[in-house]
Amino acid sequence: MSGGDNIHPVFDRMLGRQVKEARLGQRGIVIWLYGLSGSGKSTIAIALERRLADEGFFTQILDGDNIRSGLNRNLGFSDEDRTENIRRIAEVAKLFAQAGVVTLTSFITPRRDLRELAREVVGAEDFCEVYVEASFAACAERDPKGLYAKAAGGGVSQFTGKDSAFEEPEAPDLRIPTEHLSVEDAVELLYQHVIRRIQPN
Repeated sequence: MSGGDNIHPVFDRMLGRQVKEARLGQRGIVIWLYGLSGSGKSTIAIALERRLADEGFFTQILDGDNIRSGLNRNLGFSDEDRTENIRRIAEVAKLFAQAGVVTLTSFITPRRDLRELAREVVGAEDFCEVYVEASFAACAERDPKGLYAKAAGGGVSQFTGKDSAFEEPEAPDLRIPTEHLSVEDAVELLYQHVIRRIQPN
């Protein structure tokens, strides 16, 4: 007997999403920030979360390094593991959104098929794709974690943008060019893009 024969979902008997969103006074959404390491994803997510919290919104951040130190600590950086990493994150983000939580994610998500996977898992109506755009050179100059220096010396394998490709998006919901914007301006751009989507009808 396969494992699937023993799975019996009870979603239809659980408290509905509308009740939770009404209680929170907001709409759940997944704001999926992606881009090269050092592009500013986490910085923007943290700043936006604080702004939304100050305005009374209930939020949750899912950050790449945090998730890989816990939920996904058994995964590496092969194509297969990157896919599973994104799948698990998207499933968790979906649960938060369905509970009415404004969910911000910060993951490199280097390939177009991974972004499409995340959108499919979460659901297009709840998914906001945000490309945090910065060139490899700009990110290497910032190098907040020292990863680019390590990669240049051969100390990091399968490094995105060097050994492993980063595929430029074709039509993200929003593009934030962090080489040309201050953190404050980047957060404002994102805030204006999402605020109408998270306010209750």
